[in-house]
Amino acid sequence: MSDPSNETRVYRGGCHCGRVAFEVTGVLELASQCNCSICTRKGYLHWIVARENFRMLTPQTNLATYTFNTGVAKHHFCPQCGVASFYIPRSDPDKIDINVRCLDEVDLAALKLDYFDGQHWEANVASYLANRSAREK
Repeated sequence: MSDPSNETRVYRGGCHCGRVAFEVTGVLELASQCNCSICTRKGYLHWIVARENFRMLTPQTNLATYTFNTGVAKHHFCPQCGVASFYIPRSDPDKIDINVRCLDEVDLAALKLDYFDGQHWEANVASYLANRSAREK
């Protein structure tokens, strides 16, 4: 397993059965943990990347999609094994939110985490995004 570093690299990820596979290019230094109902149940660790840094390796038709509430977030998952490896986030609908737990060769214990209070999404999202932008600079 590799440690997160400040170097750009290509990560490969996907679901358990292999029906959904992708590559993502970027610097993985920090992931976010959210306490909202869906993220808690899925065990999601978030890494939000620009769409141009994400590439599907399997057909888009291999995905199923779940939406709720505002319908902005598109929660993609494998209909065969049920693993949710990425989605379109409500907070950044022009980006891709990668579930870091679904990336190959990432040492999760070495990864820095920040926390988002998604149980109170509306009250917290603006300040969280502003703070995230400052951390990314």
